[in-house]
Amino acid sequence: MLLGLGLAGFHHVFGGNGRYLTAGFGGIVVGLLLSLACARYRLGLLSTATAGLGAYLLLGSAFAAPTEAIGGVLPSLESLRTVLTGFVFAWKDILTVAPPVGVSNGMLVVPFLGALAAALLAGTLAWRVRRPYWPLLPVLAFFLLGIAFGTDVPALPVLRGVLLVAVSAAWLAWHRHLVRGDASAGVAASPALADPAAHRAGLRRRLGMGAGMLAGAVVLTALAGPALTARGDREVLRDVVVPPVNLYDYPSPLMEFRGYVKDRPDETLFTVAGLPEGQRVRLAALDTFDGTVYNVNPESGGNFTPVGDAESLGQISGDGTRLDIQIADYSGVWLPVGGRINGVAFHGQRSGELGGSLFYNDDAKTALTTRYLQAGDGYTVETTFPSRWEDAQLAQYDFASVRLPEPARVPDIIAAKANEFVGEATVPIEQVRQLERNLRENGFFSNGKEDEARSLSGHHAGRMIQLLDADQMIGDDEQYAVAMALMSRHLGIPARVVMGFYPDPQEDRSGSAPVEIKGEDVHAWVEVAFEHAGWVAFDPTPDEDNEPTPPQQEPKSTPKPQVLQPPPPPQEPAELPPDTAPEPQDAEQQDRSFWDQWGWLFVAIGMAAIPLAVLLAPLLLIAWLKLSRRKRRASEGLPSQRVGGGWREVVSLATDMGAQAASNATRREHATALAEQFPTTAAGTTLLAHRADAAIFGAAEPTEVQVQQYWDHVDQSLAEMKGSLGFWQRQRAKYTPRSLVADARRRLAQRRSGPAAARIPKVDSQAGRSEKGGSSTWQQD
Repeated sequence: MLLGLGLAGFHHVFGGNGRYLTAGFGGIVVGLLLSLACARYRLGLLSTATAGLGAYLLLGSAFAAPTEAIGGVLPSLESLRTVLTGFVFAWKDILTVAPPVGVSNGMLVVPFLGALAAALLAGTLAWRVRRPYWPLLPVLAFFLLGIAFGTDVPALPVLRGVLLVAVSAAWLAWHRHLVRGDASAGVAASPALADPAAHRAGLRRRLGMGAGMLAGAVVLTALAGPALTARGDREVLRDVVVPPVNLYDYPSPLMEFRGYVKDRPDETLFTVAGLPEGQRVRLAALDTFDGTVYNVNPESGGNFTPVGDAESLGQISGDGTRLDIQIADYSGVWLPVGGRINGVAFHGQRSGELGGSLFYNDDAKTALTTRYLQAGDGYTVETTFPSRWEDAQLAQYDFASVRLPEPARVPDIIAAKANEFVGEATVPIEQVRQLERNLRENGFFSNGKEDEARSLSGHHAGRMIQLLDADQMIGDDEQYAVAMALMSRHLGIPARVVMGFYPDPQEDRSGSAPVEIKGEDVHAWVEVAFEHAGWVAFDPTPDEDNEPTPPQQEPKSTPKPQVLQPPPPPQEPAELPPDTAPEPQDAEQQDRSFWDQWGWLFVAIGMAAIPLAVLLAPLLLIAWLKLSRRKRRASEGLPSQRVGGGWREVVSLATDMGAQAASNATRREHATALAEQFPTTAAGTTLLAHRADAAIFGAAEPTEVQVQQYWDHVDQSLAEMKGSLGFWQRQRAKYTPRSLVADARRRLAQRRSGPAAARIPKVDSQAGRSEKGGSSTWQQD
């Protein structure tokens, strides 16, 4: 069951495909059976490891490579190659492939091999090692493996954490009960004490304490889980692994914007069938600005990772829409899609080539293929379009917490205009609407064509200055979308530019007929992230019929004859300072703080340490109570009482080590019984008992020096008793609550005895009655 909890961590990695469960539980069963057989026939470590490797190679085709195996079970050359190479490369592949990773190409090697190794090691330790803690180490390692190789969406984190702690604690308690049995029968002054009633009472007491500790651990885990998972973004290994594609190798699609509308307005780029009315075709979401171009940043939100199973690419969160797209004159790496991609199926001669080179970023809802789309390519995409939100709904939400790279080399006019446009608005949606409204209503539209007003292409810092500092703002989607996005980022609003296509909404079209997307249908808009709503689209571009007013013609001036002026003196060329500005990528790396680079590691360690901390909390409490008890015994009361406390410290350690002492026995009877249980310390414990009797029943109180000497002998005796046991037995004695329970029972009995106990003069509370035959003076026995 514990191994199954670790296996559940791969749920979202495989998109809920049940084959990962078959592979994982297959590895668990094979590993446990193999460890049992090796333990029965007493095979060595090397032989056990060899048997595990053989089982992996023999059964790997059926469990780890079913799509490559013959009939899904029998080994083939391809399945054997997948199993052999997956032993080394599957760990990297599963991290660099966008989830769901699919069940082919060796992806099932990770859950099968991980479960097999963990089960084999845990079973071997459980059947060959007496200590119950060791088998939990491979179980915990497999649990952490599921977390590290999982996705940023955990699979039932609270439930799995509670079950991990509860089942682990139950395993430890059950194993301890079996090992303990009657073998730990301690020292008893009378055989009559070992009766069935006392055994049942002790068993009920242990069960009650165990149930209480288990309930406490479960409650702590249940409370700690939501507090730790409340953090918005969860980082796992796939978030920090460098993807195998460098997106800076590909130009920003926004650089080609003016080329579509000015040079290729009537060319059919592609046709799309099934596009709902009013919806858009996304090309790419752009979230980083370096002063020259707005581009796709591979480190924002989530990395572009290769797609393992294109037909089940994302998690469907609503009614999906099927789009059939046929490429005509469009060419590029960016894949035209709808909203969030749920699956992609390429068709045509290059279907395998395009599918094998597909990369996807689920946060940006952007896909690309490194093989470049070209005429004749086609594909079917299952997509979920974003919900449409009203302003009244968005007014309830704040901006979402999204990690985006800081824009670089932004002109100062962006900040000035952003503050001017927003004005006194404080509600998040009102701030965004103010930016959109001022650009849309106060600006003018022009693509820079021959029959339109002059409008330069591009969206660099100089073009932004020209747009916002002019008497009339003139531009198209490219300039207005970038201006609004930069203004939003200055105000702390998470915003990005999206480039895509949509036909003229005023054109008549039937719902089922394919739509021809032409160059003039290219558009750019802004998306802003809101809590509970996600990314919401805004259109700051003025209407195309909102053309600028031409300037009034001034009267021509009559030129006057020019007078020849002497030439100006030559001037030395100005020395320009060297360009010390860092490259955008270097500046971004320098701006990353220590926490941005290594914070994920500390968070992962903290998350992994939660079950361990919950398990260790009761042990640390027991150790603290014992330390406080020792300090109290050594420092509180009369000198004779502190001497008696030293003897009780010896008896407490013996109790923790498994000795059972009768509550009505004298110190010397205790010493005799302890001598049988711990022969190497017989002389020391007998001497301590005699000295305690002499101090407590003597005529005068012992001196402080004598008390200190007695405690020195106590420490020496305790060290000898501990030295007679092994390391793990000493740890068990250190953290067991047996002596604390015995002290609590003794105090309860004293309260019940009431006045009767108060009338007994100077009687040691540990013995419970007066000693006879004790020495009346403090002396060396």
